[in-house]
Amino acid sequence: MQLFKLFKQDSWVRPFLKKYRRSLILALILGFATFFCASALMFNSGYLISRSAALPENILLVYVPIVLTRAFGIGRPVFRYLERLTSHNWVLRLTSRLRLKLYQTLEQDAVFFKNQHQTGDVLGLLSDDIAHLQNLYLRTVFPTVIAWLIYVFIILALGWFSWWFGLVMLLFFGIIIFAFPLWSLLATAARQEQRKQLRTQLYTELTDNILGVSDWIFSQRTTDYLTTHQQHEQRLAEVKSQLQQFDRRRDFMVQVVFGIIAIMLLVWSSFRFPGSHGGAANWIAAFVLSLFPLVDAFAPLSQAAEETNIYQDSLKRLNQLPAIAAATAGETNQVLQGPYTLKIERLHFTYPQAATPALQQLNLTIKPGEKLAILGRSGSGKTTLAHLLRGDLKPTGGSVTLNGQPTWKLADQISRYIGVLHQAPYLFHTTLSNNLRLADENATDQQLWDVIERVGLKELVSSLPQQLETEVDEAGLRFSGGERHRLALARILLQQVPIVILDEPTVSLDPITEQALIETFNQQLHDKTLIWITHHLQGLSLMDQIIFIEDGQLQLSGSPEKLAAHNQHYQQLLAVDRGIWPHK
Repeated sequence: MQLFKLFKQDSWVRPFLKKYRRSLILALILGFATFFCASALMFNSGYLISRSAALPENILLVYVPIVLTRAFGIGRPVFRYLERLTSHNWVLRLTSRLRLKLYQTLEQDAVFFKNQHQTGDVLGLLSDDIAHLQNLYLRTVFPTVIAWLIYVFIILALGWFSWWFGLVMLLFFGIIIFAFPLWSLLATAARQEQRKQLRTQLYTELTDNILGVSDWIFSQRTTDYLTTHQQHEQRLAEVKSQLQQFDRRRDFMVQVVFGIIAIMLLVWSSFRFPGSHGGAANWIAAFVLSLFPLVDAFAPLSQAAEETNIYQDSLKRLNQLPAIAAATAGETNQVLQGPYTLKIERLHFTYPQAATPALQQLNLTIKPGEKLAILGRSGSGKTTLAHLLRGDLKPTGGSVTLNGQPTWKLADQISRYIGVLHQAPYLFHTTLSNNLRLADENATDQQLWDVIERVGLKELVSSLPQQLETEVDEAGLRFSGGERHRLALARILLQQVPIVILDEPTVSLDPITEQALIETFNQQLHDKTLIWITHHLQGLSLMDQIIFIEDGQLQLSGSPEKLAAHNQHYQQLLAVDRGIWPHK
């Protein structure tokens, strides 16, 4: 089976099986004890009823069955509770470790996650795939192994009374335990794959159309979209209905086989324990009644087998994620002392599977307190350079160092030294104070008001219903683009880092808001090293140095005044930025 092949190569679940093997074994033993007590209770009750109906001369003749009835009656719920407690504790410990590993795996590529995954992939991995692996044990592994243990016990017990009847039961119980699950797996595989594809298509189209709902409305074609969506939902419902019909037919056949086994037990025990009015005949009801609690142990196996296709997909997706980089062993916790100098030497970087390098042979020194602007067209390598400066990427060749320490080795410590303001700062759906305290969770309310005033938002925040405790709408839509950028700047000021990277923060703003924001940046970050990545020339006169990157290489560098006076290429850029097209 494909699932077992994947499991042999699995690096996500298998390592935890050995780590938590004691809890796993205990859960299986308790599960076996639960069904043993349930079956033994009915076995003993059947004997007790038959024996009591034979008018025993002395109550002591049925005293032992009475005591055993109490013992098994108490043991069944107790073992059931302990089994659930142990198995769920084991699975929850497993899934908590899996979620931690998933976070660590995604976190190292978080900067580029949107380029590698579609919308909703994180949600699918966190909620669906981890939950599926959780159900893999609770609904498939545990019930299946426990059923196999009971199966072996039943055959050995019946074989002790009659070897030939034990072989007959080996066949009939084997039909329930092996034949029906295998049939379910093979018969439903194609429909489950079709259901999965329809769900994926439906989700993709739904997400895409919701994001573009305004275009549907403006084009007055919402009816067309709704009709198409309903057709896809109808197809999905038909496949689900087919799967449910198969499940009902299969479950009915399983019950029929159980009925046949009950009749065979009744006939066999009648011949095996002949007699009347007590004696050996008392065992007939005991053997027949002991079968019924086992239905709960064996009947779910077919449904569990069907779900292995889901687990297979989840296991495959998780194992396709990149492994946690072994290079983290080289990380350093060294505390760097200011002033801070960023130095780039013979820097070369190529993305995996890329045909051309993103950056090559780049040399640059950024001194403490320097204001540097990095220009370049889209795709020229500007943002890649920012990620290398932040240590999000490891250079393919050369080095990027902060006070002599490679930035990629600083790992999470880099946030002490370098802050980043992105094109689209994100505000979480929580209070404004919580959003600001992402930079410093111990910041006081007075500190929050101080940075809010510095970025020019004190009047706005004071007018909000609950001021700092006002709930921010999802993605910060309550605020305009310029206000979100100012709140992001407030975070950086609260963080008190010596180096700030502005990654095209004004690209989506109108000229007036852009100019106001540039002036705020320059005023509030005047004492910090500032690295401004942009393709606009507005505000560059405030910079100490300008560099221009083209096709991953440094094309020009110098002060704004020097470049404006002597560099023809920069003069052309200035003219274009001002809307003046130079004559050839």
